[in-house]
Amino acid sequence: MNAPHHATERADLLNAVDRRIGSLEQDCKDLLSRLISFNTADPPAGNCAEAQHWLQKYLNERMGASSSETFEDFAGDPHLVAVFESASGNGRSLVLNGHMDVAEVRPDEKWRFGPFNPVLENGIFYGRGSTDMKGGMAAMLTAIRAVKESGIELAGEVIFQSVAGEEAGEAGTKTCINKGYRGDFAVIAEPTNFKIQGQGGVITCWLKIKSKTTFHDGTRRKMIHAGGGLYGASAIEKMAKLLASIQDLERHWAVMKSDPRMPPGSTTINPAYIQGGRHPAFIADECKLWLTVHMLPGETYSQVEKEIESCLLAACESDPWLKNNPAEFSWGGKSMFRDTGEIFPSSEISDESEQIRALKRAHDSVLGSSEPVSIMPSVTDSGWFADAGIPVAIYGPGDLAQAHTVDEFIHWKDVVEAAKVYARLIVDWCGTG
Repeated sequence: MNAPHHATERADLLNAVDRRIGSLEQDCKDLLSRLISFNTADPPAGNCAEAQHWLQKYLNERMGASSSETFEDFAGDPHLVAVFESASGNGRSLVLNGHMDVAEVRPDEKWRFGPFNPVLENGIFYGRGSTDMKGGMAAMLTAIRAVKESGIELAGEVIFQSVAGEEAGEAGTKTCINKGYRGDFAVIAEPTNFKIQGQGGVITCWLKIKSKTTFHDGTRRKMIHAGGGLYGASAIEKMAKLLASIQDLERHWAVMKSDPRMPPGSTTINPAYIQGGRHPAFIADECKLWLTVHMLPGETYSQVEKEIESCLLAACESDPWLKNNPAEFSWGGKSMFRDTGEIFPSSEISDESEQIRALKRAHDSVLGSSEPVSIMPSVTDSGWFADAGIPVAIYGPGDLAQAHTVDEFIHWKDVVEAAKVYARLIVDWCGTG
C-alpha cells in the first residue's frame, strides 16, 4: 500500500535535484572554466598543485565537504580526496573519480582560443581537458552539490577523488585506495559519450639483451663467418630474433584470445621504442625494446607477464648465444614519463551487477534507454578499483574522439545531463535517511 506513496516521494526528491542542477548551471559553467584555466598538462607534469588546492578550498567552503586531504606520489602533483559523510551510515558508499592532469600541449599547435583560455560558444565548451576530463569532473561536483543543497540526507557517504598523473600512467587512484578511500561502487567520469564501460588492460615492459663482453667493430667477421672462432653476437641482431617471437605470440593471441565486446586482435604487443649499441666502433653489446601490451577484460597483468616471459625465454633456449645471455624483463613502472613504465589493470563489467543496474536506472531516467555495457577502446584508472575488488564503471560526458585534440571541446548540454545522471545515481545508490 505504501509503494505508490514512496515512489511519489522519490520522484519529488529527484525533481528537486534536477531543479537545483538547473539553478546551479551558471556555477557549473564557472567551475568548468576555472578548472580548464589551470595549465595541468602532462607532460611536463608537476603542475597540478595550484588547481588541486583551489579545488580543495571549493570543496570545503562551497560544497561543505565533511573532510578533505591532499597527498603526493610525485612533487607538485598532489591527489585530492573529499568525503561527504552520510547522515546515518546505513547506506552504500559511492566513489566519484576523475583526474586533474590533461594531455600535453605543444608550442606549435594552433588553437582557436588557446588551450587554457576556456570559451563557451554556441553550446560548445572549448579548452584542453574539456572532454578529458574536467567536464566530467565538473558534472560530478555539481551533482554532489545539488543533492546536498536539495536537503537530501544520504544514508551512504560519497567520496570524491581528483588524482594527478593519470595521463602519464601514474597510479594516483591506487594511492587513494591504499589510503583507505574505498567504496561499494566507483564511477570514473572519463568521456564515454554516456556509454557504460569496462576496459582491457595495458602494461609496458622493457625487454633487454645484454652481452657479458664487449667487442670492437673490427672483430665482427670472426663472429659471423665459418672458422672465425669468436663467440659473440650483436645484441641488436639477437633482439630481432626475439621480435619475431613476439610477433608470433601476438598472432597466436589474435587467433586464440577474444572478447565479443572488443574488435578481434585487440590483444596486441606493440614494439613501441628501441635503443641499442654504443657507437659504430663497437659490436652492439646491449639492446632494449619497450613493449606496450594490451590484455582483455578479466585478464591480469601477472598472467600476461608469464605468457610473454615463457615465450621469449623459450626462444632464448633455442639460440646458442641467447641461452647464455638470456633476455631480461622490467615490467610496468610508476610513470610513463618519469621512469618509462606504466600499468593500467583491466576492469570487467556486467549488465547483471547491482551497481550497473543502479547506473542504468539513473541514465535511463535522464537520457532514455541505455545500451548494453561495452568495453572502452582506451584505458583509465578503473582497473585499480577492479584490482582492489571494488566494482567500477567508466561513464561520462563527451566523445573520446575529442580527447587530446587541438581545439578539444565538449557539448555543454552533455555536462548538464551528466550532472543529472550522477545526482540520481547518488540518491539511488547511497539511499536516503
